[in-house]
Amino acid sequence: MSQTAPIRIAGISGSLRQASFSTALIKLLASKLQPAIELSFVDISEVPLYNEDLDGANKPAAVNAVNAAIAQADAVLFVTPEYNHGVPGVLKNTLDWVSRPVFNSALKGKPVSIITSSLAFTGGVRAQYQLRETLTSMLAHVVPGPEVVVGGVHTKFQDEAFLDQGTLDFMLSAIERLRSEAALRNAGHAALQAAAK
Repeated sequence: MSQTAPIRIAGISGSLRQASFSTALIKLLASKLQPAIELSFVDISEVPLYNEDLDGANKPAAVNAVNAAIAQADAVLFVTPEYNHGVPGVLKNTLDWVSRPVFNSALKGKPVSIITSSLAFTGGVRAQYQLRETLTSMLAHVVPGPEVVVGGVHTKFQDEAFLDQGTLDFMLSAIERLRSEAALRNAGHAALQAAAK
């Protein structure tokens, strides 16, 4: 990767709803990022329920597409609501697919960040910790820093405008930490490749 190439971040939403706040946050952030960061939405709506009988060399096409998007990205951003004090089933199911092969998945060593949101003031903090635990078990590199939770998310959007500049700046600072970790990882890989020549 050249020094001028943007850091590519795959954005995965934990909600399939057409008017999802999580998906809206990904699109909002993508529109606010500097040219050095490219945030792309990854669709998980076609990923089937995990079935070990379907795992292996002939995974469903939707699973291969998500894995490819993660593998090609420099980092991953998860933005998700909280359902019943936990991670939405659709996101956990996708991670069950992506976690394969065990300890050697597309997320192994990949810098990841989490943003959770909720209609409640708590901002999905329980889902934040559950998702962090799952990603850690998959050997993903959860970027350290303050947890980003968006409470009362339904009050922060008006049409396509986001009304809370402080929260937007806080989310963008998390993206910058993610970009920095991805850039360091890329530099390390480049140094190893150069040393191997």
